[in-house]
Parts: sequence; structure tokens; C-alpha cells
Amino acid sequence: MTPLSPDSCPACGEAAAHPFFDGGMAPLAILGWPRTEQEARAMPRYRLDFVQCIACGHVWNRAFCYEDIPYSSQPNLMFNAGILWNRHLAQLADEVLTRLPQKPTVVEIGCGCGHFLRALAARRQGQYIGFDPHQPDDFPRDFQFEARLFEPVEDLLRLQPDLVVMRHVLEHFSQPAAFLQQLAWAASQCEKTVRLLVEVPCIDRVFSTGRLVDFYYEHPQQFSTESLRALLQRVGAIVSLWHAYDGEVVLAIVELRLPPDWRLRAEAAAQFLQRSQAARRRIAAQLQELARSGLRVAIWGGTGKGAAFMHHFGVRAEQFPLVVDSDPNKVGTHVPGVGQRIVSRDELVKQPPDVVIIPTQWRAADIVTEMASLGIEPKQVLIEHQGQLVDYWHATHPYALPEGKRQTTASQST
Repeated sequence: MTPLSPDSCPACGEAAAHPFFDGGMAPLAILGWPRTEQEARAMPRYRLDFVQCIACGHVWNRAFCYEDIPYSSQPNLMFNAGILWNRHLAQLADEVLTRLPQKPTVVEIGCGCGHFLRALAARRQGQYIGFDPHQPDDFPRDFQFEARLFEPVEDLLRLQPDLVVMRHVLEHFSQPAAFLQQLAWAASQCEKTVRLLVEVPCIDRVFSTGRLVDFYYEHPQQFSTESLRALLQRVGAIVSLWHAYDGEVVLAIVELRLPPDWRLRAEAAAQFLQRSQAARRRIAAQLQELARSGLRVAIWGGTGKGAAFMHHFGVRAEQFPLVVDSDPNKVGTHVPGVGQRIVSRDELVKQPPDVVIIPTQWRAADIVTEMASLGIEPKQVLIEHQGQLVDYWHATHPYALPEGKRQTTASQST
């Protein structure tokens, strides 16, 4: 059996990819625009290495690099003049407007020449804004156009649209889920419900017919019905999902939102960020005060969390030269990035410290037991807790010795 690749699926996130189509090296099929036969033959070639997620059926080119595509200098325009295709666009515009307010604000990402925005505006007044890295010459002057990539958080919060349109855009992304989750995050902070209209080529027929022309470099993402569903379920509630143009495209309308627990975690993360900055300032000040006190201070632990402690709180070697460790293998090495030579815990037996700082709170009970067994009796043991250095013996914290162990340690130390 062919081993599965651990590449994460851009649609559902599972890491179970099977080789699907090896197209070798090929030039850009849409955006090369060679002007001569010689130019055409000399075009750079890029790897087509398509794999399929066996969880949701999504197919993608894992060798794709977005920087290879000259979106800003060459237009990626769809042919919109076909009779049946125009009928599809008209039906889609009518369907979309049934879900929008009287004067909607609509943003289209990758709008090209604004063909779909024109169809909406012809049916209903509103504010229509197009984003595309390539500036078209014939974009309607009565629409707002921004010749750049859409920034999902900044632009969505600024424009507060009723609808975001992404037609034949997602298949060009290297990380579609990351973009849509940013969009959903911003939508969850808007003052209104924000819907997303997605339309992508559908490869369901590829599986039954074996056709290969769908696979070229500019389309790194190849959506099946189920893989589009899997992607969109990660960013909101799917209002409708359907096929059009004889099943060659799959569309969906989604109410963008993230699960409530995501919002709670984000709020908790923001609070932690704020508290952590205050903690760094507070503990750094406590350490400065200790350094000025003239007390003999030892830091117990010189690597891992010990080194992290010193980095986070600005410990300098000249202020706190004494660093010990329980592990004899670390003795004689130096604290990463700070420089103190790590010495044996026996140094504290020879000359007891006034204060011992234990950065690894979860090992504090073991270390104070170890100190007691060696007859090391500092006047104070400090650990980090709730944004400050606290006294191990007298403060309330979750790292205390069990009651029986505490009594044993106390008797040993006496």
C-alpha cells in the first residue's frame, strides 16, 4: 500500500493525504500570457503534485507556492459571455438578493472586472465594493474598487458588509481555511450578520470520468462537494449549498461565525496577554529589589524552565551569578542566553543561601524536600505564582507539599 502523507488538508484539516495526480512540471496555464512562440516555449515550469484527503475528498497541489503567480501584473479573468453562463449569473444574482436588505453593502473579493457586482447593482441599489490585485481598465466608476488583496479582519470590520462574495477565488488560495477563519473571526465582531457567498469549480465529475484538464498550477485547490462543505462548516452555518452549470460549479451561502467557545478562548487569551505583560514588569521589579538587597540568592535550575524564567524577567548574570541544578549532567554548563556557570547543589551546603528561587513550580515540592535532605535551609523559597514571586511556605498556591510530606520535611530541616 502507498503510505499516507501527513500533509494537513486545506479543507477539513485532517492529515491523511494519498497521492492523486502527478502532473510533472508544467507552465502557468492561465496567467502566463506569452506573446510569442519562443516566450511560450521558454516559460518557467512548476510542479503538479496533487494529493487527496481521504477524510473529505479534497484534492490539492502540495507543491504550490503562491508567490509563483503574477496576480498583480496579469488579470485572472473569467469568460462571462456564454449564454448559459450568463443565465447562471442572472439566477445567482436573483438568489443572492432574496437574502439581502433593501440597500445592501456587498464586498467581492477577486472581483475581476466587476461582472457579478454589476448584475447585483442592476437589480438593487446599494454599496458595492470590489477587491482585486489587478486593476481592470473597465471597472464601473460608480463602484468602489481597491487594487489590492483583501485584508479579512481590517477590511471586514471597516466596511461591515452584509455579504462577502468569493466566486472562483478560493481555488487559488494556498490556505483557504486560514483565510476564511480570519474572515469569520472578524464577522463575529461585526454589528450585523455577515454572509459569505462561495462559488468554486466542482471536481465531482472528475472522479467518475477521469478527466485531467482540471489540474493546472493556478488552481492548487480542487473542491469536491463534500470538501467544500467540510471547509465551510469550520467557519459558520451553511444556509444553502447547491450545484449549477450542469454540476460543474458548487456554491454555498454561509452565515459567518465561529463557535462560541472560540470567542471565549480569544477573550481569555487577550486577558492572559495583558496579565503576562504586567507580570513580567512586576516580577522583574521584585528581582531588581532582591539584587539590591545584598542577600545571597540562588536560582535552582539553569536550563528549560529555569532559562525561560531568566529570559522572561530580565535576569542578568552579574546580578544573580549563583545558579544550581539537581542534575549532575548540567553542572559545568552555562545558562542559555544569560551565561552563568551552573554549579552543583552542593555549593549551597557549603554556603547556605538566604533565598532560593525555584522557577519550576511543579517541581518545587521535590526541590524543597531535596534541600531538607541535604540540610540546606534558606530563609525564604520563592516561586512564580499569579504574576508575582510568592513565598513557597506562606503563600497560597497549588504546589504545596502533601501534609505528611510537609511534616517529614519540617522534621528533617530541624
